[in-house]
Formats: sequence, structure tokens, C-alpha cells
Amino acid sequence: MIWLIGLGGSLGAALRFLFGSFISNRTKRMYPFPMGTWLINISGSFLLGIIANLHHSNQLSDWAWYFIGVGFCGAYTTFSTFGYETITLIYSNKIKIAILYVVSSFGLGVISAAIGFFFIPS
Repeated sequence: MIWLIGLGGSLGAALRFLFGSFISNRTKRMYPFPMGTWLINISGSFLLGIIANLHHSNQLSDWAWYFIGVGFCGAYTTFSTFGYETITLIYSNKIKIAILYVVSSFGLGVISAAIGFFFIPS
């Protein structure tokens, strides 16, 4: 199983880097907080909600759960970058933006996971 997690994680990390760079390069001037990481974490939470529901209802095998849920989603979403970007905003004296970033990331992440888990038919 460790190889499935590693392979899924490497794909998730690569997509996170590419997608994050793409979004950040296009939104830096429009939005005051890290839009790339924000969108990645929200979309990853939604995907993990769907995958968790499918695994919980025995519609997704254990190997697929480890590959997609644990590996891919675990590396695609990123709490460490989220923490770093929050500290950077605070250090730059952008306290209101940091609070908005933290609250919206947490709130929308949980809501997205719930939508994926409870409202997408499995």
C-alpha cells in the first residue's frame, strides 16, 4: 500500500504545483490572498469528500482509497503552505486578509468536503 500512497502523492504534489502556479500567476494582482492554495485546498476537500463517501459505502476499493484519498488528495492539498502563507500575511501586517484567508479556507474546506460526502450521490 505504501507504493500506492507514494505514487498518488507524487501525482497530487505535481498537480498542486502546476495548478497552484497557474492560478497564482493569473490572480496575484486581482486578489490580496493566496488564491492558488485556497482553490486547491477547497477543490481537494471536495474531492476527498466524494472519495471518502465512495470508500465508506464500499464502492471504492481499499487500494483506490490509498492511491486517491490518502496519496493524491493528501499531497494535492497543503496545510503547510497554507500555514506559511498565513504567517507571511501576518508578518506583512495584512491581518484582516490573513483572518479572511484562514476563516474562508477552513469554512469552505469543511463545507466542500461535506458537499462531496453527503450531497454527491454514490
